[in-house]
Amino acid sequence: MLGTAGALLVATYAFIALVDPWGMLPLSLPLPRETVTTNQRFSYPMLARDPRFDSVVIGTSATRLLRPPVLDAALGGRFANLSMNSGTAWEQTQLLALFTRAHPAPRNVLVGFDMVWCEAGPLRRLTPRPFPDWMYGANLWRGYAEILNPFAAEEAGKQALAMLGLGRARYGRDGWADFLPDESRYDPPRAAAGLVPPAWTPAPAMPPDFDFPQHALLAERLAALPPATRVLLFFVPYHISLQPPDGTLDALRWAACRASIAAVARGRPGTILADFMMPSAITREDTNYWDPQHYRIGIADRLVRDLAQAAAGRATPELRVIIPPAR
Repeated sequence: MLGTAGALLVATYAFIALVDPWGMLPLSLPLPRETVTTNQRFSYPMLARDPRFDSVVIGTSATRLLRPPVLDAALGGRFANLSMNSGTAWEQTQLLALFTRAHPAPRNVLVGFDMVWCEAGPLRRLTPRPFPDWMYGANLWRGYAEILNPFAAEEAGKQALAMLGLGRARYGRDGWADFLPDESRYDPPRAAAGLVPPAWTPAPAMPPDFDFPQHALLAERLAALPPATRVLLFFVPYHISLQPPDGTLDALRWAACRASIAAVARGRPGTILADFMMPSAITREDTNYWDPQHYRIGIADRLVRDLAQAAAGRATPELRVIIPPAR
């Protein structure tokens, strides 16, 4: 019985190691792999190391709908969209570090800022979703000590089925996927009912000092990029109901966040900083949104067109340019 159990354990380990469900082990079968794991923290490191790409989008679900082919045409380059659902700023910087380690001279780096970049106080590193540290480090041999577990075995089975054409990928080969419900299910009254402003806290008489430790990580990552890399930073377009009005504590925090990120951008010459987080034809229109944070898929291509204008130093009615490109 012990011998049988040992043989099954060895066979399972060999299966996981050879199939290599996340494409990160130094020695595995030389076969194309799909993104089979729903948790992007496992699926995206393989794409971040893929030599097919020279450009990247980093962010959360608020930037996931930016389509790489549209970005390629608008900005030039070969984009991967590595925006993670609910990714903390720390997780996003780890993914950017991995991408730039594999691509020392990327053509474009786009980072979309949402509320996680304007969280004040102690740095929040992780979420309840598991984060595989070993995939983001330089020593991938460490992975052989991390893969003997039921989760890795399950994902290896999914990857094996995908290799055989019997399974499906969770995301495209460029990281993109439409995570929203089908457009045929869009219900304008129902969507509008969810676009209700929160209960804003009035601004105190003495404005507090806001600390954004994640901005130091951003500055570190941007400083590691070569001067020729185009860096385009932008605040995403929340619906107007989620944009704090003047006279509230949140408005003070967002203003301090913008100023802090602008200082980071100015610290890396040539960095562009743009802002969709303002009242506009996009953010005022209820039918552009599924919920206050997530716009509909048709809006994503409009954002790319506006970002291309920002890259040329031109503002648009929906986008203001805080820091234009260097001339």
